[in-house]
Amino acid sequence: MTGLIVLVVIVAILAFWLVSIYNQLVTLKARFENAFSQIEVQLKRRYDLIPNLVETAKAYLKHESETLTKVTEARNQALASLQAASSQPGNPDAIQALSQAEKQLTSSLAGFNVQLEAYPDLKANQNMMQLTEELTATENRVAFARQAFNDAVTGYNIYRKSFPNVLVAATFGHPTDASLLEFEDSAAIQAAPKVSF
Repeated sequence: MTGLIVLVVIVAILAFWLVSIYNQLVTLKARFENAFSQIEVQLKRRYDLIPNLVETAKAYLKHESETLTKVTEARNQALASLQAASSQPGNPDAIQALSQAEKQLTSSLAGFNVQLEAYPDLKANQNMMQLTEELTATENRVAFARQAFNDAVTGYNIYRKSFPNVLVAATFGHPTDASLLEFEDSAAIQAAPKVSF
């Protein structure tokens, strides 16, 4: 009889341990998915501001249509990549594609800024100043949201790979690490892209 009680206690402890690992994995995954949704909100806001910026600049930059087209195309590609990553925020390929699209958009915006330097009237335009201020504030929010996402992903990955959790994580539907949202340019990680007119 004592052996049966010991066996039941051991099975109960094992079951409790497995349930607690499963629940913690689910909690940590939900946290990084929520953190990604915060990035999504800020990036969508950013992507919504860019067409307004381009429209405001169009009248001044009639001869610079190639630059405006590049910015618009980069914005559209980044939006498509964001939508793909939103459906699977833990997918390494989707996160990498978003990183690449963001890098291209940042590069296009830098080219746009260079073109605007030649147009002091545009830089002084009230609408343009307001849009660039909003874009800069949004860039800061994106940086904070990206940091929160990367922190949540790191917590999830550490827990998933910790012993003995690593022995059962794949069984519970968590076979791989989630991917950090990284950029090739380390300066982009440290600070939001600067938009100045």
